[in-house]
Amino acid sequence: MKNFAKLTAVALAFSAIASANASVINLQTGFSGAGPQATAEAYRAVVDAAVATPGAGYGSTVLASYDNMSNHALFGSSTNIAFKSTINFGVQAGETGNWSFRAGVDFGGGGAVFLDGHAVDFRNTDMWWAGNYGNSSQFFQFAANIGAGNHTITMYGLEGCCDGAQQFQFNSGSGFHSFDNQTLNPVPEPETYAMLLAGLGLLGVMSHRKLKAKAA
Repeated sequence: MKNFAKLTAVALAFSAIASANASVINLQTGFSGAGPQATAEAYRAVVDAAVATPGAGYGSTVLASYDNMSNHALFGSSTNIAFKSTINFGVQAGETGNWSFRAGVDFGGGGAVFLDGHAVDFRNTDMWWAGNYGNSSQFFQFAANIGAGNHTITMYGLEGCCDGAQQFQFNSGSGFHSFDNQTLNPVPEPETYAMLLAGLGLLGVMSHRKLKAKAA
């Protein structure tokens, strides 16, 4: 029984490492009949309130890729939608520098984008990118000097009808790529390494005891 407990602790340590190394794209939607907002912060407040109680036809999920995404394909409703997308990603020391970002959306009531808690783009006009980035007034775009470590992009938007497919991309110097769960893995936190070392220590103790038992 003691050995089982130790093995469980080791498994948990390795599980923590695995989860820390998987980039996460969270989507939350809810019902909202709200129109254009005056500020980026107002969009955040309205959308946060709507997604807190999603109701039928709306919901939350973790996306494998931020490409060709729509509420009606995931949850059913194609009208009166509040969107909140949260993208957590990590940047290694050799990947730092000036990055570009763009998001093709269908936000009839406009929306806003935040990077690490700061508003980086805001539009309170009807936005529909129609599958291309030819008209800069119809999509979000921004650039930022991205340092090493973990970062969070949060996008808020309002759509009355009819929920066209969306996309969110980044360019770190080699062209634009859609965010997905295989790229830009978050950097593990120090406590994660501590858990792994603790797990490895338990393995060492167990191996040592087995050797002593055999020798006896």
